[in-house]
Amino acid sequence: MKKLLFLLLFTTLTDIALSQKKPVPAFATVDSLALKVPDSLTGNTSAIAGYINACFKTDIDKTRAIFIWLAGNIQYDVENMFAIDFYSTAEERIGKTLKTRKGICENYAAIFADICLKCGIKAFVIEGYTKQNGFADYIPHAWNAAYIDTAWFLFDPTWGSGYVNGGKFYKKINNYYFKSAPGVFIKSHMPFDYLWQFLYYPISNQEFTEGKTLQVNTRPFFNYADSIREYEKQGHIAQLTSSSYRIEKNGVKNSLVFDRLRHIKMEIENEKQNKNITLYNSAVALYNESSNSLNAFIQYRNKQFTPSKSDPEIQKMLDTVAATLKEAKDKLGQISDPDISTGPMISQFKKSINDISAYLKEQQDWLTLYFSKGKSKRKSMFYEKKVSLFGIPLN
Repeated sequence: MKKLLFLLLFTTLTDIALSQKKPVPAFATVDSLALKVPDSLTGNTSAIAGYINACFKTDIDKTRAIFIWLAGNIQYDVENMFAIDFYSTAEERIGKTLKTRKGICENYAAIFADICLKCGIKAFVIEGYTKQNGFADYIPHAWNAAYIDTAWFLFDPTWGSGYVNGGKFYKKINNYYFKSAPGVFIKSHMPFDYLWQFLYYPISNQEFTEGKTLQVNTRPFFNYADSIREYEKQGHIAQLTSSSYRIEKNGVKNSLVFDRLRHIKMEIENEKQNKNITLYNSAVALYNESSNSLNAFIQYRNKQFTPSKSDPEIQKMLDTVAATLKEAKDKLGQISDPDISTGPMISQFKKSINDISAYLKEQQDWLTLYFSKGKSKRKSMFYEKKVSLFGIPLN
């Protein structure tokens, strides 16, 4: 089954430059060094991270260097701002952008997060939508969060690198989007999943649209720190499921949220079926392995256990079959909510497992009896008719 992948169509840069923070003198040295990364190191994020780790010691300096390097070296791809590849991976988006030195927000965010992680800084790519000039945008956007000095801060390396005006991109560092506090960032950036607001009293989609972004402690308290720790422990399906729940809970108030929620649910279903197929195929492989091992035991029995092995070695042959068959059963038992085409296959497969399990028991009973006898009586047991798998006589 082909795995469906969904990547958001991310927003373009604003045509109107937002209010700019003044330059940050404290980062003058960091900015200068960040722009001196040798071209020979810019072909992959590992090399860039290596340079940054060598030049800077603190997480804040490292994130600043990443932010400035992106702003100085990646050109916003105005011509392809809507040319999204819905099936590309994060690695492909990063690789293409480092090669062409062009990208849109999903590329900026992917590179920022990847270099952060390789510098030992916990970071995420966040998907959502924005508000510009008092109006919620109609195109999704992507930005970043990074954990610095025991707290989460937000970054928008795309908007922080410049702006688009008249169909042309102008580079201009905007420090407003560097290391912004969550309570400030929520005024213009709304994550689809309120987990990534990093607020104890999350803002609803309706409130964001209406500009009501002040923290009000009369809302239900949300311990986002504990929730993020739990999120990090979850598997991909569980992460998608919890995200879907939070998105619905926060109010599906516009088409962007609706579309994102729909695609998450599609991805959950697809992931489940992919997992089921993987489990089924793994169970089949284990079943075949156990069948082959049982056949090997039967052939060895038909040869009157020649060449000779010790009793523990002979017993181990059937123990291996039993262990492999149990693993196959366990894999099959992990399959949940199979689709209409997989259900009948699973039922038939369970019957096959039960059949071979019953025959394995017959062989184990015979071997237990064999071990209970003396040497002369053991030999007489081989005068029975030879058998094949499932007890079919061999002449």
